[in-house]
Amino acid sequence: MDVKINIVNFKADEKLTEFVNQKVSKLEHHSAGLLSAEVTLSVDKPESMNNKVADIRIVVKGNDLYASKRADSFEEAVMLAIDALKTQISKFKDK
Repeated sequence: MDVKINIVNFKADEKLTEFVNQKVSKLEHHSAGLLSAEVTLSVDKPESMNNKVADIRIVVKGNDLYASKRADSFEEAVMLAIDALKTQISKFKDK
């Protein structure tokens, strides 16, 4: 699966992009019909808590799955969004 990462309002290090690639790529194990993923990481209001936002859009044949989560760290936000997408994927497969 092709994973595209967009970074907004900050500079990401190699470790973060590798983490996102690894975790999002694992979604392929849940369904073979996943075509690509687009991940957007952004900082919303740098002075506040829970300001790291992860938006993940998965392109599936005939549909798109989307999750957006906010947390104290990008890793946590990505994991929360992936958990939400796993639920969506299982519902999509049941159709």
